Amino acid sequence: MATEVLFYHLMSQPLEAVLPGLLLKCLERDWTVVVQCGSQERVAALDAHLWSFSDDSFLPHGTAADGLAEHQPIYLTDGEENPNGAEVRFLVDRARPGSIDGYSRIVVMFDGENPEALAEARIHWKTFKGQGAEVTYWQQKPNGGWERKA
Repeated sequence: MATEVLFYHLMSQPLEAVLPGLLLKCLERDWTVVVQCGSQERVAALDAHLWSFSDDSFLPHGTAADGLAEHQPIYLTDGEENPNGAEVRFLVDRARPGSIDGYSRIVVMFDGENPEALAEARIHWKTFKGQGAEVTYWQQKPNGGWERKA
């Protein structure tokens, strides 16, 4: 079965507003997740955000600094490792994709207002297609919902 790659083009809401909901959906499906960020600073920022994004909820997760990476339902990193055996990998903040082997789903989230991020997403699209992945493109609507464009 081919890896499914979903591109999420952020337009009306920032990553911090959208990512927690997508991660919650993954956990509801009993999927383990790796979130690969573009920098270690961004890992630290998302680490703090996922504990406090809601007054009545949090997302269980960890980083290399927390230890026990293999037990984390969501693992945050700026590298290509997959210590928790994740089925789903998120690429955020212009993180460079690695191998898609072993993943059922890759989610690429990019800032639609950043021309460099948009250009990189186009390159990644071609790369993933060339690897035989099933690729879809979702653009954020003004109300925050998603519309499939390709």
